Amino acid sequence: MQDKTPKAAVIMGSDSDLPIVRKAVEILKKFDIEYEVSVISAHRTPDIAVEYASKAEERGFEVIIAAAGKAAHLPGVIAALTTLPVIGIPIKSSTLDGLDSLLSIVQMPAGIPVATVAVDGAENAGLLAVQILSLKYTQLKEKLKKHREAMKEAVIEKNIKIKGEVF
Repeated sequence: MQDKTPKAAVIMGSDSDLPIVRKAVEILKKFDIEYEVSVISAHRTPDIAVEYASKAEERGFEVIIAAAGKAAHLPGVIAALTTLPVIGIPIKSSTLDGLDSLLSIVQMPAGIPVATVAVDGAENAGLLAVQILSLKYTQLKEKLKKHREAMKEAVIEKNIKIKGEVF
């Protein structure tokens, strides 16, 4: 076990993204990962985005989850300014049902990768952050195994329930 607590940054381009982003935060809480949540716009507060990303590692963050909708430049801008792993969450907006956000995040140029989850896929973003951190913090590996076992058991229980109702 490490003597330091794993730490993740969670940022979003707008406070309207919070209902989706909250799912990633819940995962981080469940796995006892320290986190900070911030609203930073790549377009409206670019100076703050630069400052935040360039000092993220110095502040102890080890992975960054960045959510954005529409043009969705925030994850890419953050990734361009740090060598920390960045996980992008494309947020579904009224425009193009989130396809615009997805393509803005997933189509990064060579050399500046952003791991990208599904549109509104904040739970998977949280779990991917846990998996990345588990490379260093071995206690997270056991928690991930238990989490997956619980998911398996839930599916088995649902199967039994459905068979009882339908047949």
